[in-house]
Amino acid sequence: MTKRYSGVSAIADLDLTVPRGTVFGFLGPNGAGKTSTIRILTTLTNPTSGTARVAGESVADRAAVVEHIGFLPEEPPLYDELTGREQLEYVAGLRGHEDWDRVESLLDRFDLDGDADRRVETYSKGMKQKLGLVQALLHEPEVLFLDEPTSGLDPRAARTVRDTISEVAAADTTVFLSTHILPVVEELADTVGVLYDGDLVAEGAPDDLTGSVESGSTLEDVFLDVTSERPGER
Repeated sequence: MTKRYSGVSAIADLDLTVPRGTVFGFLGPNGAGKTSTIRILTTLTNPTSGTARVAGESVADRAAVVEHIGFLPEEPPLYDELTGREQLEYVAGLRGHEDWDRVESLLDRFDLDGDADRRVETYSKGMKQKLGLVQALLHEPEVLFLDEPTSGLDPRAARTVRDTISEVAAADTTVFLSTHILPVVEELADTVGVLYDGDLVAEGAPDDLTGSVESGSTLEDVFLDVTSERPGER
């Protein structure tokens, strides 16, 4: 698929497949096209050309896709005037997934149970991030899109997020993980894709990618190598 803005390509003929129940680490420098890709896959914008399917549904059918996905954007969509619990109850009601035991379980898991009856406007950035992730997980989605899920979190909360990603993937949820924190991707991802200037310039298992550079290389080395020059100059 391709996405252009005012004639400029944000994504150029992107073609990728993410197997069910795997974690796909989606990397790229700022402006590479990651946000445009995620917005297309979560039905927030349309591709200029081409198409995509998520959980077997065309992204052209927003209602069908949204039913199958959870999404944590970099800035979680929360209502400041609601309490944390009210926010989750509202979203659960919209989705017709009013499993209050699951709400309480997730609040407890992310250490939000003691603050659930406070208004969201009083939450720290890290608390809002955790609430946004709980919101994305509530309905047990088939595909989970995460954009910088550990942003603003202390080490303990970040560990909980990483453990949760591993667990939902083991339970057959597909996780599309976009982050600049490369050790998180090295730990969690089954496959990694690197986007640069709208082109997918590297894709493969982390070990395969690091092995393609030189002995002892890290994912950071791979990232720097494949984004050091424009694909057309490689």
